[in-house]
Amino acid sequence: MISPAAPDSPTTVPFRVRLGYAVGSFCTANFLTIPGLLLLYYMTELLAVPAWLAGIVLFLPKAWDLLLNPLVGQWSDRTRSRWGPRRPWLLAGAAVLPVSFAAMFAGPPLTGTAAAAYVGAMFLVAATGYALYEVPYKAMPAEMTTGYHERTRLLEWRMIFVGVSVALSGIVAPMIAGNSLSGYRLMGIVFGAILLAAMLGSFFGTARAPYVGPETTGTLRAQLAALRSSRPFLLLLGFSSAQNLAVGIMLAGAPYFAAYTLGDPGGTSAVFAALVGPMLVTNQLWTRVARRLDKRGAMILAGAFLTVGGLMVIATPVLGAAYAYLAVFLIGLGYAGVQLLQYSMLADVIAHDSAVSGERRGGVFTGLWNAIENAISALGATVYGLVLGIGGFISSDPATPVAQPHGALVAVLVGVSVVPAVIAFTGVLLTLKYDLTADRFTGLQPGRPAERPAAR
Repeated sequence: MISPAAPDSPTTVPFRVRLGYAVGSFCTANFLTIPGLLLLYYMTELLAVPAWLAGIVLFLPKAWDLLLNPLVGQWSDRTRSRWGPRRPWLLAGAAVLPVSFAAMFAGPPLTGTAAAAYVGAMFLVAATGYALYEVPYKAMPAEMTTGYHERTRLLEWRMIFVGVSVALSGIVAPMIAGNSLSGYRLMGIVFGAILLAAMLGSFFGTARAPYVGPETTGTLRAQLAALRSSRPFLLLLGFSSAQNLAVGIMLAGAPYFAAYTLGDPGGTSAVFAALVGPMLVTNQLWTRVARRLDKRGAMILAGAFLTVGGLMVIATPVLGAAYAYLAVFLIGLGYAGVQLLQYSMLADVIAHDSAVSGERRGGVFTGLWNAIENAISALGATVYGLVLGIGGFISSDPATPVAQPHGALVAVLVGVSVVPAVIAFTGVLLTLKYDLTADRFTGLQPGRPAERPAAR
């Protein structure tokens, strides 16, 4: 067991700032959850797009993210403004993402390949707006406080809002969308408005946030080289990607699991309630676990919950729906821990780099992180789509329903259980190698950059 963290004297983030920052998580959770949950199903079941093509369309815009996100990160690192280095970019994202998000679900009357092309184009524009907002947004916690555990405390409210947002995305969004084009159109408009409100809310809510980051930055090439040489960052990126991929596959498979394994096409909302419920009530519990086991130990435990819960799902046809919801609840416990801990650990990595280098390059760290995170979220749907394709799943539209072959029904279940469980266990193995603990961080505190007043 890792020894408990030594006490520190962190820069305390005021409650109103923690709350203002947390509001922005509605953007993060909605944009990652709704496409991951509904976009594949929307294309295959309403637009008659083949499953393999729909999966590829969802992944292709993420290649753009790999180029754009590090650039946005460096731009925000170099920004000098009366609003600070990060906040102007929150406004830029708010100008692009909400409208393009709504447009993804409000296209012309197309089907097949043409529909796939339109949805892919709108998803690309939306991903651009998301990058402009999310990359600077994720860099902010490392620059608000110097405290190892204060960063986790700062993110507690964020994770509560993430839980509420994921509940809206996973329960309310499917209810609005139903199984009709008009329902999906309305859902896109409603959640586009929620995105806009959240993005503006975080801009105004962080106006008086403390700032403790350094001022100097290097070239993009030097910053990317620093990322490659940061062992804590690479390990964190590795095991977080594994856990996020596992969750992404489960999200993409949830509507199919509800419709074909549980026999309840409207059961997606209930499955999601079991998944996100723990996130609403366990954040303080995970914070205490992180103090007791350190963040690495807590992350290992969260990954174990994902692994075991995923394996339990495979027995659903034998043990029934109540058992399935219990397994999903266990997955939800792990999901809650992963979500809280990975962003707290990312802030640690950025703060560690700033303390060692004396440079502000957290934007490039979060830029690459965001690019990989977006790619992973889309890859989840791609992987699940490929599993369905291997199983012989037949795409359709409401006017021409089909009976799925046995292989497709097996693929629906295996794709949402065994496949993500194996990936989550790989993440646990990678977490064992992570060593940026509280004890190691404490030794860096005397040399930390001096605090400066908040940017207005």
